[in-house]
Amino acid sequence: MQYIDQGSAISTKQVSGRRLQKKNSLFYQQSVLENEEFTQRYEKNIDELKIFKDDHQLQAYKQHFQIRNVKFFEQLEQIVKVESSLKDFAKGYEKYGFVISESGIMYKEWAPGAKEVYLTGDFNNWDKTQYSLTSDTFGNWEIFLPRNEDGTYMINHGSRVKTYIKNAKDEYVYRIPAWIRMTWQNDENKMFDGVFYNPENRYEFKNNRPGKLRSLKIYEVHIGMAGVEPRVHTFKEFTQQVLPRVVKLGYNVIQIMAIQEHAYYGSFGYHVTNFFAVSSRFGSPDDLKELIDTAHQYGIHVLMDLVHSHASSNVQDGINEWDGTDYQYFHAGTKGNHNLWDSKVFDYSKWEVMRFFLSNLSWWLNEYQFDGFRFDGITSMLYIHHGNGHGFTGGLHEYFNEQVDLDSLVYLMLANDLIHEINPDAITIAEEVSGYPSLCRTIKEGGIGFDYRMAMAIPDKWIKLLKEVKDDDWDMEDITNTLTNRRYLENCICYAECHDQALVGDKTLSMWLFDKEIYTQMSTLTPETLVTFRGMALHKMIRLITFALGGEGYLTFMGNEFGHPEWIDFPREGNGWSYHHATRRWDLADNQTLRFSKLLQFDIEMLNLELKYPWLPDGQQWVTEKHNDMKVIIFERGSLLFVFNFHPSQSYEHFKVGTKFNGDHFIVLDTDDMRFGGHSRVSPSYNKPFTLFKEGWQGRPNHIQIYLPNRCAIVFKSAE
Repeated sequence: MQYIDQGSAISTKQVSGRRLQKKNSLFYQQSVLENEEFTQRYEKNIDELKIFKDDHQLQAYKQHFQIRNVKFFEQLEQIVKVESSLKDFAKGYEKYGFVISESGIMYKEWAPGAKEVYLTGDFNNWDKTQYSLTSDTFGNWEIFLPRNEDGTYMINHGSRVKTYIKNAKDEYVYRIPAWIRMTWQNDENKMFDGVFYNPENRYEFKNNRPGKLRSLKIYEVHIGMAGVEPRVHTFKEFTQQVLPRVVKLGYNVIQIMAIQEHAYYGSFGYHVTNFFAVSSRFGSPDDLKELIDTAHQYGIHVLMDLVHSHASSNVQDGINEWDGTDYQYFHAGTKGNHNLWDSKVFDYSKWEVMRFFLSNLSWWLNEYQFDGFRFDGITSMLYIHHGNGHGFTGGLHEYFNEQVDLDSLVYLMLANDLIHEINPDAITIAEEVSGYPSLCRTIKEGGIGFDYRMAMAIPDKWIKLLKEVKDDDWDMEDITNTLTNRRYLENCICYAECHDQALVGDKTLSMWLFDKEIYTQMSTLTPETLVTFRGMALHKMIRLITFALGGEGYLTFMGNEFGHPEWIDFPREGNGWSYHHATRRWDLADNQTLRFSKLLQFDIEMLNLELKYPWLPDGQQWVTEKHNDMKVIIFERGSLLFVFNFHPSQSYEHFKVGTKFNGDHFIVLDTDDMRFGGHSRVSPSYNKPFTLFKEGWQGRPNHIQIYLPNRCAIVFKSAE
C-alpha cells in the first residue's frame, strides 16, 4: 500500500528508511517539540492513540495514521524552528500586504515568478512604475512608503490600489494585492480594485465572546439575500433587522456565508477571489465587526463559512496566475484545476501557501472575533480525485489508500490545531460527504481535529423521499438508519435542509410538500386541503425527527424554518439578472393569517424544548421501534421519549409505547397542536398523566398507552 506525499508515491519501507536516516528525527531524537507543553497537547506514540482503542477496525490501517502523523509533526517542527511557533507563523498579515506603522506603510508581496513589481493607485494618479518594489531570494517583494512631512500617510484611507507587475510571461499586468483587506467593484468597467483600508476611528469591540456552548443550534445566513426587497442587503440591515429574529427563534449560532470577497455574486461566495477581504457588497469591515459584536451581546456565536478548498479561476480579480505562473499558489498544470467547479486547487505542501491560509484563519479570528469556521469542500481536499465520480459506501479501504492527499490532511490538522490554540472554545465544522474516519477526533486522539462534520446524507434522504417515493412506501428502518449512521465519538451537525437543497434546479422542502398550493392555500382563513394538511404535518415531523435523532448539533438555512417557498437563484444572465429568488420573505412568517407563521411557531417551540430538556449533548439514544407497516418510529433521547406516526391515514388508539423511564408520562410537544397549524387531536391529554405500566414492551422495562394520530409526532417526559 502506498500513499501520496507531495506528488510522489512513498512506500512504508521508504518512509521507515527515511525516518531512521534522519539524525534529528522527531520520533527518535530530542526536537523542538519535546517539551511538557507539547507532550500534553499531542500523542506521538502511534500505538497509544485513543482512536485505535475506540475502534479496533482502524488497527488494520495504522500505517496510514503513522505516515500522516509523522508528516504533521515534521511540518509542525519545521514551523516552530523557523517561526518560533505556529501562532507566530500564522501572523503573516503583520508582514505581508499593507502593514501600517507610526513611521509609514510597508507593502510586501510573495511573487516568486514576477520579474518587476510596482505599487500604484489613486495616491500617485496611477503612475504605473513610480514606486518599484525590491525582491529577495525567496520571491518576496517589498516597498516602504514613509509618512508625508505633514504627518499624513502617502496612501489615503479608502483610496484604490493595485500592483503593476512584469510577470513570468514577460507581460505587464495589474493585480489586486493578494493580502488586501478590502476591495471595491469599479462601476465603470465592473472590475475590482484593491482598497487601502485605514480608517481614523476603527471599530472597537464592546462585548466578549460568549462562553462555550453546550450544543449548537445553527442559523445559516447569507447577508445579501437576507431581506424582502429584491437587491443586495447589508451588514447593518442584518444587524438591525435579522439578528433580533434569530434571538427570538432560539438559535445560538449564526453561520455567515460569502464573507470572503468573491467577484461573482452568483457563486454564493464559494469562488473566492480575495481571501483577506470582506465582501464589499454588504458594507465595510467595521460593519461586519459591529454585526459580530452585536451577536456576541445577544450571546450568539458567529461562524464563518470558509473556503480554503479551492479558489476562483478569475485572473483579473483573484490570485490565480498572480505572478504569471499557474503554480504560485496552486498545483501546476491540470492537477491545479478543479474541472467540476471551474476553479483552482491549492498546493498545500508549499510553505507560503501554508502561511497564507493559516494567517487567513488567524486574521478572521483575531481581527473580526469570529468564533470558528465551517470549512467548505473538505471532501475535495481529502482526496486527489476530489470525490469526483467516487461513491463511498463506508468501507475503511475507501479512505485509507493512495488516493488520499496527505498534504491537505496535514494542512487541515495544522489549521485545527491553530484555531483551537488561539481560542480553545472555537468551533470547527467540516462539510465532508465521504465519511472519512477520524475527521472529528482531536489530533491527540489520532484525528484531524474538527469538532463537527455535516450530516449530509440526511437532507439528501428527505429530498429523495419527497421526490421519488410515495408516502405509503417510506421505509422507517431506512430513515432511522440514515439519521443514526454516524461514527462513534465523531459529532455531527444534522439538518433537514440548508442552502444546498434550495439552489436553482431544486427547491425547498416546503415547495416539494405544498407544490403550487403554496401560492394559493396557505391562508388560515381558507379551508385546509389534503395537500396543505400533508405539507404542514410532514414539514414539522421531518424537522423534529432530524433534530432529535440526527446528530449532536442542528442547522437550518434562514427562512426554511417557516417553510420558505420556491428556491434560491442569484442574479445571472439566464434569469435576466433578477434578484427575485435571492431574497427572504420574512413578511410571510410575520403574517399571522398565513400558515407560514404556524411553522415558525413550531420551530421556536422545538428549539425551546431542547433548551428545556437538553438532548443534543447526550450520546445516549435508543430506537425502540421502527415499524414499517405501521409507519411508526419510537426512540429515547436524553430525558425524553419521541413517538412518530408517518402513516398517511392510519391512527392508533390504545397504542402501547415502551419506555425506560419510571413514572407517569406527560406530553411536552405535539406537532398536531393547533398553535402549529394542526388539529389538536390529542389536546385533551396535554395536562393529563399517561399511566406507567410496569410491564415490558419493545425491549423496554415499562410502557404507556396513547392515542397516536396519523402524520403526527408526540414528545413525552416522565414525571420522575
